[in-house]
Amino acid sequence: MKYMGSKRAMLTNGLGHLIEEKTKDRRRFVDLFCGSGAVSSFVAQRTELPVLASDLQKYATTLTEAVICRTKGFDLQKVHDVWYREASNWIHEDPAFLKEVLALGQQPTNGPESIEWIGRTRVIAELSSPRYPITRAYGGYYYSIQQALAIDALRATVNKKNRATKLAALISAASSCAAAPGHTAQPFSTTETSLPHLLNAWRKDVFLETTQALNKLSTTWAKVRGEVKQKNALDVTENLNDGDLVFVDPPYSEVQYSRFYHVLETVVTGKAITAEGSGRYPPITQRPQSAFCLLTKSIDEFDRLMLGIAAQGAHSIVTFPAGVASNGLSGEIVEALSAQYFKVKKREVASVFSTLGGNKSNRNARQGTNELILYLVPI
Repeated sequence: MKYMGSKRAMLTNGLGHLIEEKTKDRRRFVDLFCGSGAVSSFVAQRTELPVLASDLQKYATTLTEAVICRTKGFDLQKVHDVWYREASNWIHEDPAFLKEVLALGQQPTNGPESIEWIGRTRVIAELSSPRYPITRAYGGYYYSIQQALAIDALRATVNKKNRATKLAALISAASSCAAAPGHTAQPFSTTETSLPHLLNAWRKDVFLETTQALNKLSTTWAKVRGEVKQKNALDVTENLNDGDLVFVDPPYSEVQYSRFYHVLETVVTGKAITAEGSGRYPPITQRPQSAFCLLTKSIDEFDRLMLGIAAQGAHSIVTFPAGVASNGLSGEIVEALSAQYFKVKKREVASVFSTLGGNKSNRNARQGTNELILYLVPI
């Protein structure tokens, strides 16, 4: 899925080898900023350690839970057939709205007709009932109204059985289908340059994308059942112990990450929002806020975090861009703060990072960088 800080590439470029080496004498692996779940899932599948993963955002803990809290596969066809039948029935329970959506007809192929059609789509979506939180907030923007209706239907029919797995598949599909340049901070516009990208994204099949994600999850599970917590990283450190290996991959942006993933958060919670601004965001009071993304607080917050880990006697692996990040932290600062409480072994690897909305006209969406990897043992 689209994710700005995913560690998947680094897992094949030194990080994975270090983790496998350092988990051998540990009793638990703790991922304090689990994000897409790449690192937690890697450890859960390759080692016999239980994994505790945490994040401020629900979509992140759900993606991770779908793998680390399951110790066997599932019957893909059975899950697929029952879920999709229930979703189809849910859509047909409101024939008047379905008729209104179908009356829009096929998506036009030329610019002027498409813009007029998009306008009608947005009106229908925004006037839909609270039954359709995704359609009301994002239909005609990040998704076609048909895509948004499909997401609403699948979300509404997720039941307790295989709940996290289904939600994770839907999150993955919602990310794949989103008409946005990398993340959901802002949808593609209807300008001559962006319109083709928006319409191409709208042609994706939500049900097919969800099926593909389910298929992948059906063959992926943990060796030992883990645990997830939607909590602040500092709070999680209070319950660490000296048998833990703690993975720390903190935010590197001065912009709150919830701005880039609000669509996925709405998908997983299923709650209606009041969409604001060009990005269709929920009000800022309804979005998780991290002190790591504040220039005035990020350094002190990282200092407190490392002190908390060291105080519990846990070992740690920290990753961070080697240069200066927009939130005021840098590789140099991260290393210096860590060295107050730990013996530090350092290495650097080549990596890429998201520039958060960059494009070829102002800056590349992703840029090459050196990533710092620190292995820390309490002094």
